[in-house]
Amino acid sequence: MMETKPIHKFPKATLEQLLSGISFFKAVRQQDPKQFDLLVQASRVVSYQPGEVVVQKGELSNWLYFLLKGKLAVYVDQPQQSDLVNYVTPGEVFGDLAQLVGQPRTATIIADQSAKESTVLALDINVFGPLNAISPVSRETKLIYYRNMAHNLRWKLEVYRSQHLQHELANKHRQIKLYHGPKDSFEELQSLFDQSKALAILLIEWNKEFGALSSEALQQHN
Repeated sequence: MMETKPIHKFPKATLEQLLSGISFFKAVRQQDPKQFDLLVQASRVVSYQPGEVVVQKGELSNWLYFLLKGKLAVYVDQPQQSDLVNYVTPGEVFGDLAQLVGQPRTATIIADQSAKESTVLALDINVFGPLNAISPVSRETKLIYYRNMAHNLRWKLEVYRSQHLQHELANKHRQIKLYHGPKDSFEELQSLFDQSKALAILLIEWNKEFGALSSEALQQHN
C-alpha cells in the first residue's frame, strides 16, 4: 500500500542524497540552505507499490511531484496499454503543467510494474504564495524554479519541433520572447512565469495531439 513518510523521519544526509538528483532542489541548496530546508518542510515523501495511482486525470491538486526512485507510467486516460504515452524516470518533475495553467490533471500516472517500489517527493506548491511575495519563499528561489521550468519546456518543445517540422505548432514556442531586462528582478520573474505558462499551454496542445514525448525521444535529442 501507498506509504507517506513525514520529512522529519529522514536523516538530513539521506534527504540531501535523495534530492541531489533533482536540479531545482540541488540549485536551491547551493544558493540558500535555509530555503532548501523550507521547501523540504513543505514536502512529503510517498512510496507506491506497482499499479498504485500517483496522479488521477481530472483531479485538482496543489501538489507538485518529483520522482526520486522507481518508474511511473503515464496514461492519457485509462491505465490500459493503448493509453500508455510515456514514462517518468528519476529526477523528473511531473504535475507541473496542470499547476502552471490552473487546470485539472491532464493524465493518469501509475507506479509501473517494472519497479518494485516508486518513491516520490510531493511539494505543496502553496508554499510559493503569490508571485510577488518574497517570504517565506524568496524571489531567488522562485527565479531558480521558473528558469528551470522555462528551460525544460522550451527543450521539450524543440524535441517536438525536430520531429514535426511542418506542423502548425512547430515554431510557435520560438515566438514566445526571452527576457532581456535587469537580472534577478521581479520583472525577470514575471517574464519567466509568463513564458512558462505560455510554453506549458503549447506543450499541452502537442501532448493532446501526439501523446507525450517518450523518454527515448528526449534522450536522443539531448
